[in-house]
Amino acid sequence: MAISTHRAGPADLDALVPLFDAYRQFYGQPPDVERARDWLRSRLRFGESVVFVAMRGTAMVGFTQLYPMYSSVRTARSWILNDLFVDATVRRSGVGHALLEAAAQFAREDGAMGISLETTQDNAAARGLYRAAGWNEDATQWYSLAFK
Repeated sequence: MAISTHRAGPADLDALVPLFDAYRQFYGQPPDVERARDWLRSRLRFGESVVFVAMRGTAMVGFTQLYPMYSSVRTARSWILNDLFVDATVRRSGVGHALLEAAAQFAREDGAMGISLETTQDNAAARGLYRAAGWNEDATQWYSLAFK
């Protein structure tokens, strides 16, 4: 089944919350659906982040969340890809790659100078995904190719 992505809005909140809560649990946080809902609702309501979701048919199967960052030296905006999560049942099926592509397309269209993210050295699956999608690796920091 084909994967589609779109920028999340208020109508996506109910489907997004369980994925966001699972993401937080992946990183050792206790389950807390209401906390996840409040966090996402606030970020979306106040425009503090941009979230893209991946769909397989009518099922939401992944998301990525970007936060803005600014460079005084370059007088330009960039984005931090802070969160990326794919439901375990569909990993290695192109969902993560589709989300990375949606984020990169958004950042380019936004006129950003690039996207950065960090992941742990032992997260081999994520590191493999980023490499395959064309991201460059430093000792602890990943950087996208600069757009400008």
